[in-house]
Amino acid sequence: VQLQASGGGLVQAGGSLTLSCAASGRTFSSYAMGWFRQAPGKERDIVAAISGRTGSTYYADSVKGRSTISGDNAKNTVYLQMNSLKPEDTAVYYCAARLGSIGYALITYDYWGQGTQVTVSS
Repeated sequence: VQLQASGGGLVQAGGSLTLSCAASGRTFSSYAMGWFRQAPGKERDIVAAISGRTGSTYYADSVKGRSTISGDNAKNTVYLQMNSLKPEDTAVYYCAARLGSIGYALITYDYWGQGTQVTVSS
């Protein structure tokens, strides 16, 4: 599975961004897809995840209510829409994939995209 993340950029606090992760090589519906982020000097943490098979979702408390993860099986693409962005959302965002159900730890994901930078200015 190859993952290509895109959509990052510079946005003012309160703004919105939609990240995309295009998957190739396997059928998206067989995988769970996750978005992680890593700020400078910090660990890589899960932001949101979605099951390609059931559509069930998970959100970290830090983004719950401000973000929506969704998938398009026909395009093998998962999206992360982020609203009401805060400076603390600044990080490199990575998409990842694993077979089966949603995982919450990065070690459980087998495939990773290259990351896309999100910078939120105050």
